[in-house]
Amino acid sequence: MSPIRLAIVGLGKIARDQHIPAIARTEGIALAAIASRNAALEGVAHFATLDELLASGEAIDAVALCTPPQVRRAQAQAALEAGKHVLLEKPPGATVSELGPLIAAAQAAGRTLFATWHSRFAPAVEPVRALLAGRTLRSVTIEWKEDVRVWHPGQEWIFEPGGLGVFDPAINALSILTRILPRPVFVTSARLAFPANRDAPIAAELDLADAQGLPIRAELDFLQTGPQTWDIRVDTDEGLLTLSSGGAKLFHEGATLVDEKEAEYAGIYRHFVDLIRRGASDVDLAPLALVADAFLLGRRTQVESFEY
Repeated sequence: MSPIRLAIVGLGKIARDQHIPAIARTEGIALAAIASRNAALEGVAHFATLDELLASGEAIDAVALCTPPQVRRAQAQAALEAGKHVLLEKPPGATVSELGPLIAAAQAAGRTLFATWHSRFAPAVEPVRALLAGRTLRSVTIEWKEDVRVWHPGQEWIFEPGGLGVFDPAINALSILTRILPRPVFVTSARLAFPANRDAPIAAELDLADAQGLPIRAELDFLQTGPQTWDIRVDTDEGLLTLSSGGAKLFHEGATLVDEKEAEYAGIYRHFVDLIRRGASDVDLAPLALVADAFLLGRRTQVESFEY
């Protein structure tokens, strides 16, 4: 069977660091084109925009949208109307409401729409999900703290409306949370810290719960220097489970259960190939809905200005 011919739209840091290497390692898919105003890849067909690519007649079957979330809805709509399968980087869009019409458009076109949550493909996520299914949960604590200057150097869009600010990385934690817990969760309160010169938060504290009152606390920070923290701790009737390093490691009362370095994006592309082969889509909006609810319920405070 011929490989799926994929175009990457937006050749930025995440595309270069994660998508391109993962595509090269995944059977059944091959990089066929790039659409980017600011960058190209030697030996790969290049177009300035997705519209230019679609109008060119270049032979592609699917697109991976690695652009900022504020522009993805229009790009996804155009690609689906052109008969292409669509992979959406996280978060899948700038708003929750824009995804419903895209799901309907994909179904009408008979094409795959895949809203990726790369942290769900970390090696310890499915093992902890299986463990939690059989335990009584007492509390959950999330610490997701990283340095925006390291992970998003000079990326002003992340602090613009729709860019999510600290929730751009923290939505990874929420994507894991909504995957591993046995019941849906909801936001009960939030405190959001906005720099005086920015339109998105640089830090946040969330309280969440499930229908049975499970207390969940999340502490989020975009200004942590030194060692970075991506941990979820679940207190259960059989001891403390700690998901660490963004889902790469799992500990039970300090004893190591999982410590692997399998690339998350390789799992994403294997799943994308499988979805296309099966004629299926995968769009889970739960993590994005939690972020939207945090903005709706959040008590906002102003903190000092932020500059890169």
